[in-house]
Amino acid sequence: LGVESDESAYYLGANRNKRSITIDLAHPDGQALVRDLARQADVLIENYKVGDMARYGLDEAALRPLCPHLVYCSITGYGQTGPYRDRAGYDYAVQGLGGLMSVTGERDDLPGGGPQKVGVAVSDLFTGMYATVAILAALRHRDATGQGQLIDMALLDTQLAMLANLGSNYLCSGKAPGRMGNAHQNIVPYQVFEASDGYLILAVGNDRQFAKFCDIAGRRDWATDPRFATNSERVRNRAVLVPQLEEAIRQRPRSDWLAALEAAKVPCGSINSIGEALADPQAQARGAVVAMSHPLTPDLRLIASPMKLSATPVAYRHAPPLLGQHSDELLREAGCTEEEITNWRAAGVIS
Repeated sequence: LGVESDESAYYLGANRNKRSITIDLAHPDGQALVRDLARQADVLIENYKVGDMARYGLDEAALRPLCPHLVYCSITGYGQTGPYRDRAGYDYAVQGLGGLMSVTGERDDLPGGGPQKVGVAVSDLFTGMYATVAILAALRHRDATGQGQLIDMALLDTQLAMLANLGSNYLCSGKAPGRMGNAHQNIVPYQVFEASDGYLILAVGNDRQFAKFCDIAGRRDWATDPRFATNSERVRNRAVLVPQLEEAIRQRPRSDWLAALEAAKVPCGSINSIGEALADPQAQARGAVVAMSHPLTPDLRLIASPMKLSATPVAYRHAPPLLGQHSDELLREAGCTEEEITNWRAAGVIS
């Protein structure tokens, strides 16, 4: 923001279009206040350890008689049941426990080999996305029946679900896939290569595209070589083919390869820094960055929503709030009096 503040970039990136109220859940008046707000809410989302909300009398079982319509979503590391239910949940630990790090990173037999976490907290993020889908489904049910329900979301459950084709490969074959670095388990060539001046992605998806790549590389013989002519053979002979591809691609600059490959409709791409990615012409054309006026800066820049809706486009209504910025406003909307608000603030129930 350019000024000293308690607003982290992470907080700013997660809290656009929200209003902020601070309530002390350990205070009996704070608990009563949450119950009052829940009566007027459609959805309550909580991210405390299993049992914490029950200690405050704010768990789903306690609120359900007061709020039969409420969709109550609990997000924990390991869920409300099972032997790990009482563990604190951390994305890093779940990436390891859930198998993701076993397939992320360079091959063990190559320099730098070994398990790696993903660069962003994907277990956290995917759980939020799955929770959103579940909440929307529960709201449809609520609209049809008038009844809310409990949604029990866990980082580990989500991590296992997002193994996708790799999880399915294991269940079908009984063989656990290993780390492949930037290479694909089932397609060759489908990985990162180094050109003379930088890195690029080559993602050949079928034999026709491979033949086109061979023409561009001036190596038509690869396309007719029985060891490389089909994807199944290229996978089988990966160790023979890939070093030859690496040597050829190193001979020319990245821009030459990308221009020729794109013209031939062979899937490829550059490997950008985050700054380059946000400045890319396609990202700019899609409005990847938005500016909003924040209480501490008039031109705060944020990553835009990726959702493009024709009838109800995303509206950027509220900049990320300061902590507790809307406490009074939200309490007044809930029907609280100025005297109640003043007394609660004096008692430390709100801030």
